[in-house]
Amino acid sequence: MTHKPSPRRGRRRLPPVQTGLSGRCPECGEGQLFKNMLSFNDGCAACGADFRDDDAGDGPAIFVIFAVGIFIIPLALAFHMLLDPPLAVTFIIWSLIIIAASLWLLRLMRGVMFNIAWQRNAREVRLQDFKASEVKTPATQNPTAQDKDADT
Repeated sequence: MTHKPSPRRGRRRLPPVQTGLSGRCPECGEGQLFKNMLSFNDGCAACGADFRDDDAGDGPAIFVIFAVGIFIIPLALAFHMLLDPPLAVTFIIWSLIIIAASLWLLRLMRGVMFNIAWQRNAREVRLQDFKASEVKTPATQNPTAQDKDADT
């Protein structure tokens, strides 16, 4: 008996970083992943992959915060210390640079993390995914010897 791949994912193993950085579909590598700057399309126009239930989560924002904080903020401080422009000039210039860099990096990281999650078949777990009868408590999973003796 052969194992069939999921009808939704996994037919191809495209590099998630490459397809994510280029903003392409994780399934076929051809369709557009984004409909605008940061919003994902509902699906791929090329292969029909459905993106509605998937999301990149908060991970991309964390990586962007670290990258901007580690690399761009020291440049802004060095700019101000070396050239000694008025504080307002430093604030205006570097605010625009920080916003532009953050949006650009956020788009790249959202694409990469979305494509990695897609390849790993990861998704958000919701309460309606479980049925009440499937939820097992620790007591029902491994009854102790005392519980077995009490039943007899």
